[in-house]
Amino acid sequence: MQLEKSPIAHSDEQFLFSLYSSTRFDELALIGWNDEQKQLFLQNQFKSQHNFYFTKYPDASYQLIKINDESVGRIYTAELPDEIRIIDLTILPEFRGKNIGSQLIKEILAEAEIIKKAVQIYLEKLNPAQKLFARLGFKEVSGDEVYTLWRWESNFCITN
Repeated sequence: MQLEKSPIAHSDEQFLFSLYSSTRFDELALIGWNDEQKQLFLQNQFKSQHNFYFTKYPDASYQLIKINDESVGRIYTAELPDEIRIIDLTILPEFRGKNIGSQLIKEILAEAEIIKKAVQIYLEKLNPAQKLFARLGFKEVSGDEVYTLWRWESNFCITN
């Protein structure tokens, strides 16, 4: 299995929309909307999320995750003054549980160790990926009703 990353392009928008939609299927199954209403909602939410990320983190790295040249996910990261922020890591359902996320996160942690920065990510409270991040040494540092901020610190990090 050849795992690669490549910068996203405008031509990847349909894949990115499908990927985003795959994260909302369970949630939308509980709502009594017809398919057209669900599709419109997903399109609006995807565009809002996409615009938010690119506005808040204009210099971030926006990459597709590929296996054997097939797109299977996305990883968005930003190097901030005191941390590397994992903005988003999403993998298609059929590729989850195959060590892809672990491998990518470990690469980020290795980079953070070299440049002596912490790594942070916001996760929804019900996101099953919390177990993965906890296993890799992330700790919960704050949160609200919906999201929790998780942080990993290098042995070399200086905390304020």
